[in-house]
Amino acid sequence: MEIVHWRGILESLLFVAGDEGLSLKQISHVMEIEEFEAVEILKNLKEQYENDPDRGIMLVELAGTYQLATKKEHAPYLKKLVESPNTNTLSQAALETLAIISYKQPITRIEIEEIRGVKTERPLQTLMAKGLIQEVGRQEGAGRAILYGTTKEFLDHFGLKSLKELPPFPEQPEDEFSQEEADLFFEKFLEEKGENGFSP
Repeated sequence: MEIVHWRGILESLLFVAGDEGLSLKQISHVMEIEEFEAVEILKNLKEQYENDPDRGIMLVELAGTYQLATKKEHAPYLKKLVESPNTNTLSQAALETLAIISYKQPITRIEIEEIRGVKTERPLQTLMAKGLIQEVGRQEGAGRAILYGTTKEFLDHFGLKSLKELPPFPEQPEDEFSQEEADLFFEKFLEEKGENGFSP
């Protein structure tokens, strides 16, 4: 009889889902099991994280979705990482993502990925950790996807009083807002304002 490592499969799914999380219905559908079975696996995985002090993550339920998160007791170390001069840079992917959010907010991860054409979980996590973006709500409809927007820290960093001070984006149809144009335009803006430690 084949041994199925359900907790490992679930962990992989939650990792890929990122901060969007997965609903019980999504988990049971993808894993092809009943919801009551999914609940049991979720319970076992949560207990495994909680009972093992060597695990750095935990399983949380937020707004009807399950997702992985770092343990609260590790917060001081995570803060040091974020504040470290060696990590005070933005990758090209993070810059592109920040450009899109700043001009298109509020916007979901899926909408950002449609514009960029690639996955965006890691850049979003980086921008969240640096305090440049935040969750500003949930999209109406199925899934209730997280909506992202920029923060006061974003304004402070780029010397803006409000989003109205962002340079006007070239006029063009909504569906022609491309990754390349957002990237190049935002890089020009960075050069004008000064990067203050952040680099593409």
